Amino acid sequence: MRAVAPPKRCPVQPLDCASPMVPALTQELDEEPGEEHEDELDSEESDASPTLAPEVRARREAALRHVRSFGDPALRSRALAVERFDVRLHDEVDHMGRLMRDCLGIGLAATQLGVLHRVLVYRVESGSPVIGLVNPSVLWSGREKEIMEEGCLSLPGVHVDVDRPVYVRVGALSPDGDELTIEASGLEARVLQHEIDHLDGVLILDRTTREQRKEAIRTLREATAD
Repeated sequence: MRAVAPPKRCPVQPLDCASPMVPALTQELDEEPGEEHEDELDSEESDASPTLAPEVRARREAALRHVRSFGDPALRSRALAVERFDVRLHDEVDHMGRLMRDCLGIGLAATQLGVLHRVLVYRVESGSPVIGLVNPSVLWSGREKEIMEEGCLSLPGVHVDVDRPVYVRVGALSPDGDELTIEASGLEARVLQHEIDHLDGVLILDRTTREQRKEAIRTLREATAD
């Protein structure tokens, strides 16, 4: 998602988005030389992408081949709760984190990879550790809302305005099975809501206006035709 300010922005009360209650993956995914990190949900290739180093562009293109695109049934499927917390789950989360980083994204849901597990990964700030959440759900959302433009790896070329709560409380489990509670605001809250939507089979097309949805679908169809 390319974060753009809405016409009228209300002041956002800062929350501790780097809470020690939220564990990072065991292996940090640091930025590599020539890599650009964009404030986009999932991320979406922009006009700045030609400036990427050749190796970064190649990794991004390779990673994007793993991501399901609009029309794939997995994107409209509701993910199943994870019941087994083992090495395979850790490997899955690590794999998702690597793909998200290589895609230059800040969030990725398992359903976008065709895996119907209730798992997501995200990283709001460039260079920070990737966070993996299992069986996440929104426990509470504030009344204050904000409209921002969002993009999605599964909807290439599409950016639409989405109105979401500024503050949310998310409950989840760590890859080890520990209970987590995340108090999030601003971009972190938006990323979490976007990815949890994916796990429920909901796309940003379902959250925008009818006019923008029609234009987005036209864009997707034209891209498919090409």
